[in-house]
Amino acid sequence: MARFNRILVTGAAGMLGDVLRTGLAPLAGTIRASDIKEMRPAGPGEETVPCELGDFDAVMKLVEGCDAVVHFGAAPVERPWEEILNSSIVGGYNVYEAARRHGIKRVVYASSIHAVGYVRREDGADTDTGHCPDSLYGVSKCFVEDLASLYFRKFGMESALLRINTSIPEPKDRRHLATWMSFDDLVQLATRSLVAERIGCAVLYGISDNKERFFNNDKSRHIGYVPKDTSEVYREKIEAACPPGDPYDLAVEFAGGVFCAMGHPDDEGIEDPRG
Repeated sequence: MARFNRILVTGAAGMLGDVLRTGLAPLAGTIRASDIKEMRPAGPGEETVPCELGDFDAVMKLVEGCDAVVHFGAAPVERPWEEILNSSIVGGYNVYEAARRHGIKRVVYASSIHAVGYVRREDGADTDTGHCPDSLYGVSKCFVEDLASLYFRKFGMESALLRINTSIPEPKDRRHLATWMSFDDLVQLATRSLVAERIGCAVLYGISDNKERFFNNDKSRHIGYVPKDTSEVYREKIEAACPPGDPYDLAVEFAGGVFCAMGHPDDEGIEDPRG
């Protein structure tokens, strides 16, 4: 039986939004998928609604009729400031404020490890680690995490703040052996964030059950997330293909990886750091 009448999934044209659009379908009578970019056509139990997140009136209409929001819509990587500001910061505010006005009490937000990217690998981080962003992208995640904290304390809106690591089909390099998250584990984490009896305003790291890891979820066990997959099955392949890096390279020293070695995005063109 569906737990929700209608779940809104923003960023549904992106890889992870598309995964969740399908993976969360058993929880809702209807999945409302939204993005500014072209999405795949709506299937049974779905509806697609294009929306510019920087447009508050459009977001108000988008949220209407929903009883939970899975907010994955924003700039997906480091981008020029104006794009980060409009899509991620203004867009994040618009989603939370529209959800408040429509009486929605639970939001699942796609934060990122780049909110704490300047943590050294050997120091690690847990769910109480303070913000130390490695990029404008990371700053935008910190802003929405703090916004979620305000809306929880002031208005009672619960949020799961998913500091997602590297959620791709399989690891590509040595760093991914610590940061990888399978799509099945992503769906499980989002599902638990929606159905747990109480989540409060909880930070959770989006990682699978990897032998290596930089982050610790022990303080958020009330969510009930228990990852099933592990990067270990790829270790032999990755280590054979990828020699160890320089331990004093910023991309190796810090948990944020290549984001820590990038300059300001408005100074010059940047490539997608996900490769």
